Amino acid sequence: MDTLDPKAMVRDGYDRASHEYRGDDFDFARSGYEHWLRRLTTRLAPGARVLDLGCGNGIPVARELAGAFQVTGVDLSSVNIERARSLVPAATFVCADMTQVEFPQASFDAVAAFYSIINVPLDEQPALFARMHEWLVPGGWMLAVVGRDPWTGIEQDWRDVPGLGMYYSHADAATYKRWIAEAGFVLAESGIEPRQGNPGYAVLIAQRGN
Repeated sequence: MDTLDPKAMVRDGYDRASHEYRGDDFDFARSGYEHWLRRLTTRLAPGARVLDLGCGNGIPVARELAGAFQVTGVDLSSVNIERARSLVPAATFVCADMTQVEFPQASFDAVAAFYSIINVPLDEQPALFARMHEWLVPGGWMLAVVGRDPWTGIEQDWRDVPGLGMYYSHADAATYKRWIAEAGFVLAESGIEPRQGNPGYAVLIAQRGN
């Protein structure tokens, strides 16, 4: 672990297993993505600016959002970004580290991060929530699917690709709630995905204060 470069592992993992992780299509209806994304989008005005943080190949989140909103996606994997630009041409995509990418203050009305913060080293996650707060307009919304129980480690042979590892780093749900409060968010709704999961992932929907 001392010599591990977590971000290089995550980038390499998604570059090499992009198609194994997510195909060009997805059964969105009645999925967990559909349930939680609807909980976010009902809070937004048509045409709102939405950041999809850790967008992958753009399926399903950016594609679903792009029908009604101005969407920007960010992902560490160049393979994912190339696929996203082809699969969701109505959105804008940036290949970048979400902890380093720069956007002006108040650039977005909402930020969604589905299963992406869990690949960021834990010590960088509190500052990431602070950055997300700055990117939002006052009253803007954040949805994050994060860890529910604390764990940092590597999944071996990820997506059944021999020798490929994927890095994960989770806090517990209570810690995430504290971090977003410290960043200036007010928690509006929380849950678990899958909704019968044990432990599942924590889902947090929060609003930036004025």
